Amino acid sequence: MCRSIKPLFNFDPPATDEEVRAAALQFVRKVSGFTHPSQVNEAAFDKAVNRIAKVARELVDTLVTQAPHKNREEEAAKARARALLRYG
Repeated sequence: MCRSIKPLFNFDPPATDEEVRAAALQFVRKVSGFTHPSQVNEAAFDKAVNRIAKVARELVDTLVTQAPHKNREEEAAKARARALLRYG
């Protein structure tokens, strides 16, 4: 599950709200141990996803670096190359 959480900072174009929410969802899934919560836990699960997404968005928006922005396509190509080496 955690392999689905991607770095979101210092990309051009910046991370979208959907990407931030997807990372928050993966984090809550990992912490809770649920991929889908039961009905009784659904409200708490959704609340956690929303709160974590908000905090993650604030974090990504306020971080500062002198490094040049990363290119999404180049980073994706590097990830594919690493996966090919790892999994063949």
